[in-house]
Amino acid sequence: MAKNRKLDTYRKNTGLILLVFFMYSCGMPGIIVLKDPLAPEEHIALGRSYENSGESGPALEQYETAAKKLPVAYIFIGNLHFQKGEYGLAEAAYNKAIKKTGDARAYNNLAWLYYVTDRQMEKAGELAEKAVSLSPDSKDFQDTLDKIRLKRAGGLSQGIQ
Repeated sequence: MAKNRKLDTYRKNTGLILLVFFMYSCGMPGIIVLKDPLAPEEHIALGRSYENSGESGPALEQYETAAKKLPVAYIFIGNLHFQKGEYGLAEAAYNKAIKKTGDARAYNNLAWLYYVTDRQMEKAGELAEKAVSLSPDSKDFQDTLDKIRLKRAGGLSQGIQ
């Protein structure tokens, strides 16, 4: 009987020790990613997927990761902020894209932001003209320029009255 009690205590202690050991060992190995497995273009694609699902937080994270190696991602960052009505952040992102890439979409999108917010209409016209000069076949860019010109002409005629 005493032998069985010692055996039961030994089994319980052994079980407890093994449980603690296994729980500890599960937490020990850690995976450290030294190199991002995704290319910047893949981060943008993933960000677009998140954005299409209405998940703007994860989308922004993916765009920001992509922007470290692919500055055109600043356009996507700007677009995301624009859609959320965060015009100051959108403006900053478009300006970064212009500075780092000179991409026509960045010029056009910043011009459109100024058009929508009815600010800096002269600058909006210059930006839209630059976008059209960089990509003359783009009907969207020409449309932005036409709308800005029309709005400016309306503003000029109102100022004359």
